[in-house]
Order: sequence, then C-alpha cells, then structure tokens
Amino acid sequence: MHTASCSVEECTEVTDELVEAMGRLVPQLSSSSPPPDADRLGEIVASPACHLLIARDGTGVLGSMTLVVFPIPTGIRAWIEDVVVDSAARGKGVGEALNRRAIEIAVERGARTVDLTSRPSREAANRLYRRLGFVERDTNVYRLVPQGATGD
Repeated sequence: MHTASCSVEECTEVTDELVEAMGRLVPQLSSSSPPPDADRLGEIVASPACHLLIARDGTGVLGSMTLVVFPIPTGIRAWIEDVVVDSAARGKGVGEALNRRAIEIAVERGARTVDLTSRPSREAANRLYRRLGFVERDTNVYRLVPQGATGD
C-alpha cells in the first residue's frame, strides 16, 4: 500500500472548491443521494456535532468523510459516515489518513467509542477498518425510511 502524501483538514467554511468536490465525490458514494448544495454544506459545517473532513494534495480534494460526535446517557460516542475517496486516488492511503484524523478528533472530544458501517462488498475498506483496530460487532443494523422521506 502506498501512503498518501495528503493533508486532512476539517471544513470550517463552504467554498466553491468544497461544493465542487462534493459534487464529484458524493455520486461515487451513493447513486440515490444528490450531492449537497452550498446551503446543505453550510448546515453540516455549522453543526457542532459534525466534523466534515477532506483530504487534499496539491491537485485538489481526494476524499471526504463525516465524523459525528454526540453525547448520550452512556457517554460521548462518535460515528463515521459517508467515507468516500475519489476513484483516481484509491489504494494510496487517503482513506486511512481520513480515518486516523477522525479517530484523533473523536478521542479529543472524549468519545468512548467510534462506530461505522461498511458493506461486506467493500473489501478494501473493511480490511482498512480492521487494520485500524475496528472490530466487527455482533449486532443488527436496522433502517427505517419514514413515510415521505427518501433513503438509500
């Protein structure tokens, strides 16, 4: 595996570059969810629970992920969502760099656990998560798409 020569940063403002990058990355993640526009990205960036991370090199944005950190009665928890690395940058350590930074932020915020889900067909991603110390849990994941809502 090659190590990415990229930097990972938390988005604190919505820029044209961010809107363009999400327009390119989100379709690689989900065929049923449209890319977020500037207003939606503004909501994400403004949320104290959300940490929108992007990986970049000298050519631009290579990937992104969202870390959500939230308090519940059993402690502070963290959840990683919407991890996507541009198809041209896969296999170069970008996903690892994003995950490592997310874990650092979760620890800094006092999270007791960091959770994520990954489809079994995403073999490289699953190998990465295990290598980073994630352990598969014996649990059921349920999803409800409320009437009138759109889900993927």
